[in-house]
Amino acid sequence: MNASRKNYPLLILIMVFLFLMSSRSFGQFMESQAEGTSLPEKEYNRQSGLWLGVYTKYKIGQKLFYYGEYHMRRRDRLVQNMAQIYLRFGLSYLINEKLEVTGGIVTPFYWAPEDLYTSQEQIDKVINQFRFWQQFLFVQTMGRVKIYHQIRTEQRWKRDYLVGSPFELTHRMRYKITSYIPLNKPKLQDKTLFFSGYNEIFIQAGKSIVYNYFEDNRLFLGLGYVINEKFQLQAGYMKSIQQRERGFDLNNRDIIRFSIYHNLDFTKAKKQVKAREIKPVL
Repeated sequence: MNASRKNYPLLILIMVFLFLMSSRSFGQFMESQAEGTSLPEKEYNRQSGLWLGVYTKYKIGQKLFYYGEYHMRRRDRLVQNMAQIYLRFGLSYLINEKLEVTGGIVTPFYWAPEDLYTSQEQIDKVINQFRFWQQFLFVQTMGRVKIYHQIRTEQRWKRDYLVGSPFELTHRMRYKITSYIPLNKPKLQDKTLFFSGYNEIFIQAGKSIVYNYFEDNRLFLGLGYVINEKFQLQAGYMKSIQQRERGFDLNNRDIIRFSIYHNLDFTKAKKQVKAREIKPVL
């Protein structure tokens, strides 16, 4: 037990190193992609933001769960302007202890970055999107450390901010590798402080996607706390390198994230187990 705890700092350092190398390699790939074309020289647009999120997972059957995400995101000097309201709904089915599938709908609302448009252009200050989404979640155990592999696909009907712009269908695939490492207890249970980190890559396709097939890469490092089996808290820093439509201009985003995770069990066959392990909401 003590030997395992002594390995925690090494495990965290390894995770940080792998995440940083992944993010750096992705940035180098996008740069080489731009350099291999006749596009203008790359431009980096530095941004900052604050993302607040609530994640819910409610057990409604023996292997069936309601899944929900509710986000408010602000941008520019962290909180100066509104960015998005993001609502994700789905149903999850637990195939076994290591595999879960989820599907549902998403209804995000976007606030227009008005500085990108001229005063002569008529824009809608808030637009929405329509999406379907599917997800496969694989769980890998390495001693007391849990690693989650998340593959998510989305079909998105989105439009420009210009008044009268039509909706166009695009497709997006996301792969995220996440790790949770309990720091003060052997597993995620009541009153557990834990380290969390992930790296997620976004790839998109469609008729309107020409230069930015690699849409985004997000690196997150943070700390979390399990209050009890119903509530968990998490806070941390996220670096996002986002490739824009023209391909040569990139958003370099620094984002602070605060999240609340809420679990409930609505089934009647609940069984209380002392100090049982709590699964993260993913």
